[in-house]
Amino acid sequence: MLLEVIATTVRDAVLAEQSGADRIELITGILEGGLTPSCGLIDEVVHSTTIPVQVMIRPHSQSFCYDQRDLSVMIKDIQTVKRIGAHGIVLGTLTSERGIDHEALRRLLDEAEGLSVTFHRAFDEASNLEKALEELLAYSQIDRVLTSGGKPNVLDAQEEIRQLVKQTDHSHLRILAGSGLTVSAIPAFLQATGVKEIHFGRGVRMNNNPLHEIDTEQIKSIKNI
Repeated sequence: MLLEVIATTVRDAVLAEQSGADRIELITGILEGGLTPSCGLIDEVVHSTTIPVQVMIRPHSQSFCYDQRDLSVMIKDIQTVKRIGAHGIVLGTLTSERGIDHEALRRLLDEAEGLSVTFHRAFDEASNLEKALEELLAYSQIDRVLTSGGKPNVLDAQEEIRQLVKQTDHSHLRILAGSGLTVSAIPAFLQATGVKEIHFGRGVRMNNNPLHEIDTEQIKSIKNI
């Protein structure tokens, strides 16, 4: 099992690594679902940790539909991530009809050559998850899809997650399950779904509050499992 933890500060990232996290998703705007962090924050986190850092590429929280100006911003942010030396990026693009925006996605992936890519929870807003996943499987650059199975809480979507995991069997792409996971629910969830990667945000913070500090004991408990 691989554990990814959201970090919004350098201290978050350092504590997550020290506690046993395997990968960091670096964001700002945690209450908005994650936005692109500043250049300074990316640089400090990358050079203060040794585990992979995946940087959110999301210019605003209005939607996952991006116009040409948005894409220009995202391309420049990807260039910054590459220059600093982060491991990868986290992105997602949808059309107004809630399908994958392939034109936008291809433009971003062209810029992201050499980076690990996570397609984020924009996926959960797609009108047909099975179809969307099939389309994402065609992109060799995309390593994983972060999803809660199309529901607010992934624990309510265990059958959906199991089907998505099955759909990615023998492929290059992995399902990264997140949103609503709890430490006590992990063993049964892994057994029911076959997931190999899990994602934690507020679930590993003090008082389950997304604005509070990382709870190192929670991360250690997950790693013990």
